[in-house]
Amino acid sequence: MKHRIPIEIISSLLIILFVYTACSKLFEYSLFKSQLANAPFIKQAVPVIAWLLPAAELITAAALTITTTRKAGLYSSFFLLLFFTAYITIMLLSNVHLPCSCGGVIKSLSWKQHLLFNIFFLSLSALGISLSNKESNQVSNKIICAKKGVS
Repeated sequence: MKHRIPIEIISSLLIILFVYTACSKLFEYSLFKSQLANAPFIKQAVPVIAWLLPAAELITAAALTITTTRKAGLYSSFFLLLFFTAYITIMLLSNVHLPCSCGGVIKSLSWKQHLLFNIFFLSLSALGISLSNKESNQVSNKIICAKKGVS
C-alpha cells in the first residue's frame, strides 16, 4: 500500500499528457493529418493512424483513471511512449526535418527536446509499472498470509 500515492501521481501525470495530446490532435485534426502525411515512414497508414493515435491516447488515459485497469493503462502508456520515442529517434537519425504532429505546446519542442520529454514520461511509465507490480505482490502476500492464518 505504500506505493499507492506514487502510482496515483504517475498515473495523473500520464492522464494529463495523453488527454492533452489527444485533444490537441483532434482539435487541430486537419493539421495533424497533414503533418502525418509528410512523415516518410507512415504515409500509407495516415487515415488509420490519424484516428488510432488519439483514440489510443484517450483509452489509455481512461484506463489510468480506474483502479482496476490502472496496471493495463500503465503498460499501454509504456508501449505508446516507447513507440513515440522510437519514431522520434528514427526522425533524428534520418535527419528528416518535419514539424512535430503532437499538437499543443509539445509541438514547439525540438526533436531532441521531444526525445528527452518522451524518455522522461517513458521512465515514469516504467516506474509506475514497477511500483504497481510491487503493490500487487504485497496484496497477494497479505491474502496468502490471511488464508494461512499468519499475521
